[in-house]
Amino acid sequence: MPVAKGSTIDPARTRATIIQAAGPLLYERGLDGLGVAELCTRLGISKETLYRHFGTKDGLVHAVLQARSDQVVTWLTEAADSAGEDPADQLTAVFDALGQWYGEPTFRGCAMVNAATQHYDDTVLSITARHLTRYLDLLTGIAARAGAADPATLGRQLLMLVEGATILAAHQGSTGVSDQARTAAIALLSTAGT
Repeated sequence: MPVAKGSTIDPARTRATIIQAAGPLLYERGLDGLGVAELCTRLGISKETLYRHFGTKDGLVHAVLQARSDQVVTWLTEAADSAGEDPADQLTAVFDALGQWYGEPTFRGCAMVNAATQHYDDTVLSITARHLTRYLDLLTGIAARAGAADPATLGRQLLMLVEGATILAAHQGSTGVSDQARTAAIALLSTAGT
């Protein structure tokens, strides 16, 4: 990432640009699918730049996963919020958004689940656990607004449907998966107060 003559170096911007560029590469190829040399070549940076901003390739991986989690949780939260006040509409919006994602040609499953299975270390597991907790918070909030007798349990059940649908879409094809998961989720939600 050459800096144009006369420009000032902005380390935060450089770091953010590297994270943004590395995200799709690591998602497509897997966390261990690119060595440092190839990763740096594909990003257009030197190894020194990578090490200066992230310490190691693992540091970059961790930063990419945290950014991906922020992006995905924000996206699904905005989908739910834009659906209005009705919890069923909010849940429908979450599964509709997921269905659109599943249909994208670059869809490779949940980056967090992929990371946890590909790169089994404590930091990745911590990032993945935090990501799933954020999903759970969103879904538990919807369950609480629906008047669920036990919002925490319903939230976990909804999370199982979200993650299960994502895994099925990645490994068995996306046709109908989000629709089926949404139908199951709405059925659970409709019995929430009983």
